[in-house]
Amino acid sequence: MCLKFRTMHCGAETNTHQGHLQDLMASDAPMVKMDAKGDSRIIPGGKILRSAGLDELPQLINVLKGEMSLVGPRPCITYEATKYLPWQRERFNTAPGLTGLWQVSGKNRTTFTRMIQLDIEYSRKRNLWLDFRIIIMTIPALLVQMWDMKQGKKAGTRPVSSEGVIPARATNH
Repeated sequence: MCLKFRTMHCGAETNTHQGHLQDLMASDAPMVKMDAKGDSRIIPGGKILRSAGLDELPQLINVLKGEMSLVGPRPCITYEATKYLPWQRERFNTAPGLTGLWQVSGKNRTTFTRMIQLDIEYSRKRNLWLDFRIIIMTIPALLVQMWDMKQGKKAGTRPVSSEGVIPARATNH
């Protein structure tokens, strides 16, 4: 179980999210969060918590319990994992994390396929130096995410290079 602060109404329906997720997985479009489109399931103040990543803070307990790592692919919802193609499941070869290569490489400005590629790249090349770089780059990535939400920008308005924010050479150490 992945702990989070509640940012949605209790019992919020998931069909809309499942459809949105399926569209993102099938397309080559940037991963626009439903938040950016005005998700009615979010409680007052929830958008701020989500954009700042503060809803994820309870996952530090998951890290302390050894269920998660500080750095690694973000955990996904079960109905997302059941839709993965065999090659995409390689992202599960490492423990899920609070932050990761995808988060600091454009996150919602990238496509679903690029997210999977970055997660697999991390699982293949993970090391202490890469983890340190990702942790350091998480703060600027969160600031960009918060700025985008404040500006009301939809994710995907600015393209990200295929290497993402971290230069490719940094992942080879």
